[in-house]
Amino acid sequence: MAARAPDEGTDEAPAARDRDPEGRARNARPRDGLGRPLPYGTPGVARQPEGVERSPREALTEAQDLLDRGLPFHAHEVLEDAWKMSPEPERQLWRGLAQLAVGLTHAARGNTKGGAALLLRGAGAIAPYADTVPYDIDVPGLADWARDLADRLDGPVAAAGNAPRLCTAKGPQAAD
Repeated sequence: MAARAPDEGTDEAPAARDRDPEGRARNARPRDGLGRPLPYGTPGVARQPEGVERSPREALTEAQDLLDRGLPFHAHEVLEDAWKMSPEPERQLWRGLAQLAVGLTHAARGNTKGGAALLLRGAGAIAPYADTVPYDIDVPGLADWARDLADRLDGPVAAAGNAPRLCTAKGPQAAD
């Protein structure tokens, strides 16, 4: 028996899907600070716009600010843009940084298994960059942070209280 379409046999029109200007499906529901969808009409945290071109310095500064404010899901969005727009030699670095942020997101939501997996995956992705120190990213420190947090996850963690420092004390350097 074939599944019936949602509006088949009813007088109801199908629900309109949220779309971006290019027609791609987007979920416009408000979200909380950890990126979880909230009911329509509920005040949420402003989402990071997608597809924003930022210099590496701008991406790191913005992501660090979001992490410090306990918004790792939003930091992940910034780092994901950097990953998608970065040159091939840096792509795994930015992907790994995005995975660390989403790993912290899952850890803060209480998803210990998923959080640990993403933290370890992110640590592995950035590890090959440890000797090059691109943009003063603290690759060894971030990898240690991720492994430590993954090892001690046993319930939800405070996102801001467990946020890593992305860069060494000097901060991101202009290499862009």
